[in-house]
Amino acid sequence: MELRRRQFLQFAGAAVAAPAASRIATAQTYPTRPITIMVGAPAGGPTDTIARILAQHMRISLRQAIIIENNGTAGGTIAHGRTARAAPDGYTLSLGHTATHVLNGAVYSLTYDVSKDFEPISLVSSNSWLIAAKGTLPPRDLQEFIGWLKLNPGTALQGLGGIGAPDHVASVLLQSTMGIRWQFVPYRGSAPLMQDLVAGQIDWAIPVPDTSIPQMRAGRIKIYAVAAPRRLPAAPDIPTVDEAGLPGFYVSYWHGLWAPRGTPKEIIATINAALVDALADRGIRQRFAEIGQEIFPQEQQNPRALAALQMAEIEKWWPIIIAAGIKAE
Repeated sequence: MELRRRQFLQFAGAAVAAPAASRIATAQTYPTRPITIMVGAPAGGPTDTIARILAQHMRISLRQAIIIENNGTAGGTIAHGRTARAAPDGYTLSLGHTATHVLNGAVYSLTYDVSKDFEPISLVSSNSWLIAAKGTLPPRDLQEFIGWLKLNPGTALQGLGGIGAPDHVASVLLQSTMGIRWQFVPYRGSAPLMQDLVAGQIDWAIPVPDTSIPQMRAGRIKIYAVAAPRRLPAAPDIPTVDEAGLPGFYVSYWHGLWAPRGTPKEIIATINAALVDALADRGIRQRFAEIGQEIFPQEQQNPRALAALQMAEIEKWWPIIIAAGIKAE
């Protein structure tokens, strides 16, 4: 009887250990096939550019191809919803940002939770946005532009990167502060927005540096200020909003990398190591600087820092979005 009992306990222990051993074996051999990074934005925008720059280096560290899949529909919720529902095996990841993994949780009725259904891998980079206008708009500087908005209430057209995007939320607050209104024209990402700003189909926007600075230098648009407390290294000639006459109006966003909830910690660590290695590369740092992206310090390139920033941003922005009644139609 005692022998049978010992045999049963051995079999039971083996049964419990088998799944854990399987997960460890999977993590030790990961990756064995191509990895897909979901980008909830169209090709050509800043998030897509960041993803492709990182993928070029990470595929060397991971020794596997990395596929970038773009889907900017519904503010990126389709793309990142797919990641949330994917197998937690490290082969489907999300490169998202402030809008996709913070603001969307208050703007959209989602089938997933922006924080609970993902495993954070690392913070990547952040950048500040700009106040820009079409090239034919009369104002020459930010003070004149503010005066123009006041003289044209209800008629000015501002392009948005999307409903509930950082530029939308910030602009709603700006309207409240200034006590005037203008019309919003939402787009599916910054690339199509910039196309219409260059073409003069909209009057102004709060775009990201990588799509707007080249157009400014080509003389196609005007940039009045950077919505940040300090100037951009990539364009030091552009004044800050504090210097130009709109103190404290700061608009920025950050990028991070996530995996589906339940992804083994060993796999998260493997991906994180490849990402940290990429962000330390001198060539990548130079390319990020050229598009106005500021890489987070290495001590913040980890899951804990990403999770902490995400929750802090949720606590900051969700009450503002809810109070303003910003919802995706």
